[in-house]
Amino acid sequence: MLQAAWDNGATSPSRLAVPMVDPKIPLRPGCEPACPACPHRQWTPEQSHRQKQDWLLQRLAPWKEYLAPLRDQPEQRWGYRRRTCLSASWREGGWHFGLQAGDEVLAIPDCPVHAPETNQVLRLLRECLPPPDRFPLRFVVQNEKQWTLVVKSRQFPEDLRTRFNLAFAGNPFDVDGFWLNLHPAAGRRVFSPKHWQLLWGETLSRNQAGLVYGPACFLQVHPSLHRASLHEASEFLQPSPGRPVMDLFCGIGAGLRLWADAGAPTAGVELGSEAVACARRNAPQAEIWMGRVEHRRPQVETWLDRQSATPVVYLNPPRTGMDRPSLEWLAEKVRPSKLVYLSCSAGTLARDLEVLEGAGFAVHTLRPYDFFPQTLHVEVLALLHRPGPR
Repeated sequence: MLQAAWDNGATSPSRLAVPMVDPKIPLRPGCEPACPACPHRQWTPEQSHRQKQDWLLQRLAPWKEYLAPLRDQPEQRWGYRRRTCLSASWREGGWHFGLQAGDEVLAIPDCPVHAPETNQVLRLLRECLPPPDRFPLRFVVQNEKQWTLVVKSRQFPEDLRTRFNLAFAGNPFDVDGFWLNLHPAAGRRVFSPKHWQLLWGETLSRNQAGLVYGPACFLQVHPSLHRASLHEASEFLQPSPGRPVMDLFCGIGAGLRLWADAGAPTAGVELGSEAVACARRNAPQAEIWMGRVEHRRPQVETWLDRQSATPVVYLNPPRTGMDRPSLEWLAEKVRPSKLVYLSCSAGTLARDLEVLEGAGFAVHTLRPYDFFPQTLHVEVLALLHRPGPR
């Protein structure tokens, strides 16, 4: 199971600050005033976009002339989130799910950013789960149609499957699978890599694009905008039978399938074993290696030696960005004619753009995407090319 997919989203309790709320502007129904997750929840879309665009102009100042307008989907600013990790707490005779704030959990039972079905399932869990003396629940994790209960125990409650069969009879909640992850040390690390048990339903799901995924695979929070960013990347990279594509941090293979469907020889690298297994089903034409990029350079170079044309590269690294040796290897050894870099951190993107420019790449476009409406976060799709000789 892919631990990093959820560890990267963990928030230290000391970093949670009570947000400023304007009493003259009503909150959305169900929005908890003390919740720190959505600082833009009282802003208009225009105000939110302006703040994000201005912030990017500061963080990416050397390339401000290449910064394009932010893309979003205004009709999906609320009720869009079907991927979440919530802390669990038992009080007043029932379970509460929300954000960890110090020693307590700030419950968000009707969060308007969550999809309605997400809130429905959370309400049902409050009713059907055993108390903490029998079931020391620590986290509830949703990954679209796959859900996981993380328990600080190695003991499996004997009647839990029966409870779930009764609770989800008829399945009106668009849920495919419910898992139990037994993790006695659950805390900053959400999942244990072992001790997974299927409580109810199916082991795998398919998303709206038809891609197979499991309970711990990394999925983008805003799937339709992610697909839009992939299509913009594809229009720039122009994969074809004569243009091979190297996809690093390929996840479950959303990009791999797009490049392969265009006829391009395609290869990918991904760290998570569950994601690799799904990617091989989603893009069977591609060659995929499991591991870190720095450990799979020999396989990548062997694959590149078999290609008859200069490759193009797609990158979607974690928040920490690319490690310096791998980035230099990519720029100086692989030497792609074009490179696309989807970044969730403008700071690490700026750092890596400096390295790439120093190696001869030029920025073509920096396209922001509002993958996280109501929040401070923004993704940037960086399109780079290597200018030819004059």
